Amino acid sequence: MTAEGTHESTTTAVFEGVAYLFTLSRPRFWFYLAGPVVVGVAYGAREVPELFAPVAIALFAYFLVPANVYLYGINDVFDRDVDVENPKKEGREARFSGDAWVVAVVAVSGLALVPVAALTPAVAWPYLAAYAVLATEYSAPPLRFKTTPFLDSLSNGLYILPGAAAYAAVLGEHPPVLALAGAWLWTMAMHTFSAIPDIGPDRAAGIDTTATRLGESRTYAYCFAVWAAAALAFAAVDYRLGVVLAVYPVFVAWVARSSVAVDRAYWWFPYLNTVVGMVLTLGALWRLTNGV
Repeated sequence: MTAEGTHESTTTAVFEGVAYLFTLSRPRFWFYLAGPVVVGVAYGAREVPELFAPVAIALFAYFLVPANVYLYGINDVFDRDVDVENPKKEGREARFSGDAWVVAVVAVSGLALVPVAALTPAVAWPYLAAYAVLATEYSAPPLRFKTTPFLDSLSNGLYILPGAAAYAAVLGEHPPVLALAGAWLWTMAMHTFSAIPDIGPDRAAGIDTTATRLGESRTYAYCFAVWAAAALAFAAVDYRLGVVLAVYPVFVAWVARSSVAVDRAYWWFPYLNTVVGMVLTLGALWRLTNGV
C-alpha cells in the first residue's frame, strides 16, 4: 500500500471511529444530562453574568458530550450480550464493538469529570460524586443497579445530579430539598417508561427490571404515579413548576390508552423534555432579569 493509501485508510478509520462514538453516546439524549445543568445554572444564578461563569460552562461542556460517552459507553460494554437481541440497537444506537480503544475512550471520558470537579466549590462535590458512582454502578458490577427491580428506577436520579451540582456551584448553596425530590422522581419515571420497549428482550435475556417485574400495563401505572408525585413535589416549591411537570402523567396516560406503540413514543421524549426544559429555563431567566 502506498503512503497516500495508508493515509486515506487511517483517515477513514478515524472518521468511522468518531461516527461510532457519536452513535454510542446517544446524541438524541445528550440534553438529558446537559439540560439539567442549564436549568440548574438558570435557577442558581443571581446575576446575568453568572449564567456564563467558567464553572457553568465547564459543567455544561462535560455533561454534553464526555459524560454521555461514559454513561452509555459503560452501559454498552456490560450489556453486550443482552444487546444482541435488543431492537433499539438497530440504527439509532450502537452495539459494543469489542475494541479496546473504545473501552479506553469511555474510561477517559469518565475520568474527565475529575478536573471539572476541581473547578467547582466543595458544595457541589457530593452531587458530582454521587453522579459518578451511580453512572458507573448502574451498568457495571458488582452492584449493576439496572438488573434489580426498583433500584434500577431509583438509581436513575443520576440524571438530575448534574443540575444539582450546577445550581450549587453557581449559588454556593444546596438546591431546595423538594426540588431535588421532584426531579429525582421525574427521572425514576423517565427511566422506567424507557424500559417498557425492552421488556421482551430483557425477559429473553433473563434480566429482571422494574418493567419486566410489573409488566407493561402496571408499568404505565407506576410511571403515572411517580410522575404525578414529581409534579406535586415541584408544586410545593412553586405551583407553576407543578403545572409544567403535570404534562408527564397526562402524556403517559394518553400513551397507555392510545394505539401509539410505546417504542415509538419512547423516541418522542427527547423533544418533550427539551420543550419542558426550555419552559423551565425561560421561567428562571424571566425571574432573573425581572428581579423576582
